Amino acid sequence: MSTVGGIDPFATLGSGSGGATPTRNEAGSAERFLKLLVAQMQNQDPLNPMDNAQITSQMAQINTVNGIETLNKTVQGLNGQFVQMQALQGASLVGRQITLQGDRLAVEAGTGSGGFELAGTADRVKVEILSPAGHVLDTLDLGAQTAGRHQFQWPAASQPDGANLRFRVVASAGTVAVPATPLMRDRVEAVGVVGDRLMLETQRNGDIAYADVKAFN
Repeated sequence: MSTVGGIDPFATLGSGSGGATPTRNEAGSAERFLKLLVAQMQNQDPLNPMDNAQITSQMAQINTVNGIETLNKTVQGLNGQFVQMQALQGASLVGRQITLQGDRLAVEAGTGSGGFELAGTADRVKVEILSPAGHVLDTLDLGAQTAGRHQFQWPAASQPDGANLRFRVVASAGTVAVPATPLMRDRVEAVGVVGDRLMLETQRNGDIAYADVKAFN
């Protein structure tokens, strides 16, 4: 095959990546390739014409590179729109109560509230109310509970609203402990986007990911 100015327009396009992963140089070489191709066809040796199969292969490679680049831009645009939609929807959550994993007791108007999720059925469940120093202030005996999510309330008349109390859930089935995940209530103060993630600024837990929310109350 002949060359123009010592340059083979197919050599730079077909080397290195083997067509599997387009490079930035490949993605921007379509115009240069076509110019060199036209010049080479005009100056080719009639006794040694260009290989049609190779021309077709390189043209297909150019189309593939351009197609991948266009697809990537489209996906990036859709992802950006999706994040914006999430932010707009998240704005409606400001001021809402949410449930997430945590052991802080929500104390409001003389009542403390929290929740938990049991991995299996338990014949005995108790909730221990803990002071900021970790001392047990009171114990709630909830008896037998089924697997799944549960809530509880504790009379906290002697505690101010927003008291920094915690709780601990102990569950068992006979002599076997049943895993219990503590769930707490919190309030959404603001929303924001970090990268491609929707973040919620909460009253008690600071910034959390939207995916960490267990329920909206």
